[in-house]
Amino acid sequence: MKQQATPYLTFNGNAREALEFYKGVFEGEILDVQTFGEADYPTPQEIDNHIMHARFQKENLLLMFSDSFLDHNVTAGNNISLALELETEDEIKTYYDRLKENGTVHMELQDTFWGATFAKVQDSFGVIWDLNFQKSEG
Repeated sequence: MKQQATPYLTFNGNAREALEFYKGVFEGEILDVQTFGEADYPTPQEIDNHIMHARFQKENLLLMFSDSFLDHNVTAGNNISLALELETEDEIKTYYDRLKENGTVHMELQDTFWGATFAKVQDSFGVIWDLNFQKSEG
């Protein structure tokens, strides 16, 4: 699989509105939408209808969307990250260790409820990276 960084856009409770806006702009397709309420993870009830993860695609353009947690204020500069889907446990560990050097760890490398190993790191240049290694089932 060829590595590709995918823009991940984060919003203050209006990700669904933004998703529909970009669908109209680019005339693409909403691939999937999962709300916080649908996730197998404890979240505050007031964000149950907010988007936890959504994907939009138009040909080679792929965008990911999410609303932030209530305690995280999204502003220009921290509202976009680059998502990398990695192929091995070693690969995600290597990139995590390299990117966090002189940077900031927003979420430690860890196993998640969606069956992946995941980390969120802001590198020394201010770029935010979402690193995901989806473990195979069975």
